[in-house]
Amino acid sequence: MSEGEDTDSLALHGMKARYFTLGCKLNFAETAAMQERLEQVGVSSAATTERADICVVNTCSVTEVADSKCRQAIHRLVRHNPDAIVVVTGCYAQLKPDEVAAIDGVSLVLGQSEKGSIVQRIARLVTERSEAAMEQQASEPCGRQEDIFVPSCARGERTRYFLKVQDGCNYFCTYCTIPFARGRSRNGTVTSMVEQARKAASQGGREIVLTGVNIGDFGRTTGESFIDLIRALDDVDGISRYRISSIEPNLLTDEVIEFVAQSRAFMPHFHIPLQAGSDEVLRLMHRRYDTALFRRKVERVKEALPDCFIGVDVIVGTRGETEQLFEQGLQFIESLPVSQLHVFSYSERPGTAALRIPHRVSPQEKHARSEQLLSVSQRKLTAFYEHFIGQVRPVLLEHSSNKGVYHGFTDNYIRVELTTDSTGLDNQILACRLAGWNAAHDAIIAEVV
Repeated sequence: MSEGEDTDSLALHGMKARYFTLGCKLNFAETAAMQERLEQVGVSSAATTERADICVVNTCSVTEVADSKCRQAIHRLVRHNPDAIVVVTGCYAQLKPDEVAAIDGVSLVLGQSEKGSIVQRIARLVTERSEAAMEQQASEPCGRQEDIFVPSCARGERTRYFLKVQDGCNYFCTYCTIPFARGRSRNGTVTSMVEQARKAASQGGREIVLTGVNIGDFGRTTGESFIDLIRALDDVDGISRYRISSIEPNLLTDEVIEFVAQSRAFMPHFHIPLQAGSDEVLRLMHRRYDTALFRRKVERVKEALPDCFIGVDVIVGTRGETEQLFEQGLQFIESLPVSQLHVFSYSERPGTAALRIPHRVSPQEKHARSEQLLSVSQRKLTAFYEHFIGQVRPVLLEHSSNKGVYHGFTDNYIRVELTTDSTGLDNQILACRLAGWNAAHDAIIAEVV
């Protein structure tokens, strides 16, 4: 341990921390990495009934609703932990640092590139603990992160690990603030990703989810490619499963699809953002594909991996989405052989090009359109699950809060529920027969074969 690390450990050892994360899987991966760094210097997680010495809020800013939830979370944590050092990071903190710093009780605002130095920044606050020092730290501008890639591979509260392979985005879709919050696309090397996967395997990890803002763009800063990455990861001993969290349709190459179909460890599971089923709306969004390309990709996936789970992101009520264009999009989405929709209502974000598009959709209409798409999603998900009832599939089990009950996912991402008197089954992969719906109708009952 270096002198600086030793000082940080002395300053923080024995403190209790509470973590709150909003937004995407990338945020959850980065929170887990920050938690791991703090635990290495003696900071443990606060129990539910304990007051925390440190509160870390990792924020999202994809919509105004997300901003509001972030503020509510900060206020709640400050209220319940009145003497804590409250650290706010993530996209909301990056985009609106002054607004976040002005929230009563916030001690420190960290930009995206500063997450890796959270231990040092908190330790500095502890050792200089005075009101003036804390106010100065909170008002410091968030650092830009155009050329910095902060690695992260950590396990959250569940079984699987999350490996951050890429950050930032160069696409600048008209509705999106992510390029402003996270900077341009960048990544670590294939070698560094393999090293992190090996470390996860040595810690008992069985499944890794690849996360990032635009992971199909991997290699932009290292001269490598996404196919190079997944080929190398597939050779890591000890990791039984990989999942690709989300990949743009124009970056989902046939080569990637074919590799996943014959790979040792990559699961039959893709998440492909569509955002709109109308070519006109896609053009207004500045997306880099049309519906014909999207359909080809989905059909190619189902041809190569017939049992594959395909999740799809859709945004409703964007500027320019007339009733006619929505109906076109709805029909297109209904015709796709996908498994589930993740539906988001469009939210106006300051500084985005979408604000120049004249046609606006009322909140009531957004809600109605969202309900229609959610109904389509439920029908598709039900049909997908029921298609596999009676089959035997491998399930990675994870513990449940209910004694004697395990949950988990099949290779093709069907959520299952297993009731058993056996113990110690979490993080085990077992062959299970899918027997039928559970009582809550939110998982399939599994029976160990």
